[in-house]
Amino acid sequence: MVSSMCSFCVLHPLMLYAIAIAVLLSVMLALASVTGNRRVGPARGASMNLPFESGILPVGSAHLRLPVQYYLIAVFFVIFDAEAVFLFSWATVARQAGWQGYAAVLLFLGFLAIALAYLWRSGGLEWGPTQRLTRKVL
Repeated sequence: MVSSMCSFCVLHPLMLYAIAIAVLLSVMLALASVTGNRRVGPARGASMNLPFESGILPVGSAHLRLPVQYYLIAVFFVIFDAEAVFLFSWATVARQAGWQGYAAVLLFLGFLAIALAYLWRSGGLEWGPTQRLTRKVL
């Protein structure tokens, strides 16, 4: 009896929260459908079939060819951002981790430094256009 009462006490606020969110979403959708503009036929216009771009009519194709460096920078950001998450979580327990935790973090930072040096040396961090090597004709 006590365990079922405790589980109800734990789940009760969560159920109330879920019900409140469902009611709020229902009210918002109902108000949007009641107060929204209704255009049918020619009054709808061709612009209603286009994606909304902050009031600017789209020009050209939405399919852009981005350079590979763009994706490399995004991947590097994710990798080094994940590194920051690990370091911040380590910083909260640095005293409890002791010297063994400190050595593990230094090893982790060493691996990241090696990875960064490799990226730097291989040209992964170069953004501009690359120069082509040309032979001089004598």
